[in-house]
Amino acid sequence: MPGFVLLMRPRDDGDATMRIGFTVTKKIGNAVVRNRMKRRLRALARELLAERGVVGADHVLIGRTGGVERDYALLRTELGKAFRKVTPQAAETPVSKVAAPANTTTPAKAGVQVGKRS
Repeated sequence: MPGFVLLMRPRDDGDATMRIGFTVTKKIGNAVVRNRMKRRLRALARELLAERGVVGADHVLIGRTGGVERDYALLRTELGKAFRKVTPQAAETPVSKVAAPANTTTPAKAGVQVGKRS
C-alpha cells in the first residue's frame, strides 16, 4: 500500500492554475510525525506537480501510515504512477473511429460515470 493517496478534481472554472493541498490524520502519529510527512509530500509535489499535474485542477495528497518510513525514491515513483492514473489520457483510437455519443441520457443519470478507468 502506498504511503499516500492522491485525489484530483478538475475545477472547470477557466483558471489554468494547479492547486495542491496536503492532509495527514492524527492516526499517523503526533505532530512531529505528521509535519515530517507533510514536508515529504510537499517536496514530492514540488518535484512532480509542474510536469505531471493536471492543469486547472485541485490535487490533494493524503498521508497514510508508513509514508514517513518509506524510502523517498519509492514515494516518488508511487506519486508518478498516481499522476498517470488521474491524468486524462488522449483517446487511443483515432477520432474518425469514435462513435458519436447518443443523446439519450436521462436527468437522473447525467452525473453517473459510464466507464471505469484502468
